Amino acid sequence: MIHVTSEIKPLKKVLLHRPGKELLNLTPDTLERLLFDDIPYLPDAIKEHDEFASILRDQGIEVVYLENLMAEVLEISDDIKAKFLRQFIYEAGIRTPKYKNLVFEYLYEMQDMKELVLKTMEGIQIGELDRAKREIEKSLVDLVSEESKFIADPMPNLYFTRDPFASIGNGVALNKMFSVTRNRETIYAEYIFEYHPDFKDQVPKYYDRYLPHHIEGGDVLNLNDHVLAVGYSQRTTAEAIDQLAKNLFKDPDCKIDTILAFNIPVSRAFMHLDTVFTQIDVDKFTYHPGIMDTLQVFEITEGDIPDSDEDLNVKEINDSLEHILETYLGYPVTLIPCAGGDKISAEREQWNDGSNTLCIRPGVVVVYNRNEITNEVLRQHGITVLEMSSAELSRGRGGPRCMSMPLERED
Repeated sequence: MIHVTSEIKPLKKVLLHRPGKELLNLTPDTLERLLFDDIPYLPDAIKEHDEFASILRDQGIEVVYLENLMAEVLEISDDIKAKFLRQFIYEAGIRTPKYKNLVFEYLYEMQDMKELVLKTMEGIQIGELDRAKREIEKSLVDLVSEESKFIADPMPNLYFTRDPFASIGNGVALNKMFSVTRNRETIYAEYIFEYHPDFKDQVPKYYDRYLPHHIEGGDVLNLNDHVLAVGYSQRTTAEAIDQLAKNLFKDPDCKIDTILAFNIPVSRAFMHLDTVFTQIDVDKFTYHPGIMDTLQVFEITEGDIPDSDEDLNVKEINDSLEHILETYLGYPVTLIPCAGGDKISAEREQWNDGSNTLCIRPGVVVVYNRNEITNEVLRQHGITVLEMSSAELSRGRGGPRCMSMPLERED
């Protein structure tokens, strides 16, 4: 099941992905295409991620892993396994019939389903395929391709589980990602929600990965049962927000009646709404002061035509962020600037995800230890700060919120 109606209610169950060999398959030449700025050192990245999971478990939170859920799906039947592999091969861009068959055989022969899932995540090099079968009939591809060429790219961004889908109330938005390399990540969520016994036939889908417009989970914040905040950003389009709103409003079991669309600058530094703005307590939010001069907010509600799938009311809200939040939450709020508002420190710590906090219950957050100024400011505001190591994980440009997808929060 899915049940997430806020950013702050006590977290009961969360989805993670433990970084794997996909990070070893990053190279300087592929960094830009695979959306990384640097290459994390995998052994330390794993230690940091395990520390993150331990912090969550120590707080009584159930931690489940994407790779384990997907392996459990593939164990259900050979038909599901074969269907998944054909879809994986297609979405990896493998079109040559010989290589489609070789990759299918290579993966299908794996008996350990978790090993199979991890291999699809880490990428497949031509040299891993059976040489004898490749040489039966030589092609130009065989003659010009190096053994180390990836016929299926790695998916190094997978440890940011926040983005491929978003938990909204009792349902999910299964996202169409901004880039080709990341859109392939959503195949795992598609199969988990379609076939896994914990979710099958239990989770309404408010967005579909086959829709044409981009949306990512880092742009979706559940403010309360009735109000959803969505960032109109580098990675999420206005068209996608309109479509999400229509789908939410036409579901009679969905309580959300208002979407606040935040137009934030298109920038690598301001990648998602949650990199510049997160809720950390009932009445407290942390934000990056660099967005205040350009912030634009729109209210989206259901239109005036009964039972229409197309009708929306949209209006711009000309007010301060503080007053907007107070209006829609119904009580006073405190905005806490990243690094206390100092321009240089705020820019540095925001780059290292100082505003990307994971709230595990009101007033208790998980943060990167490297953002010392921001973390001290949070403590001064009465927030309990649980710090985790972050030298390597932060190279991927995402913090604790990015690395976690809540599946259940208490009411």
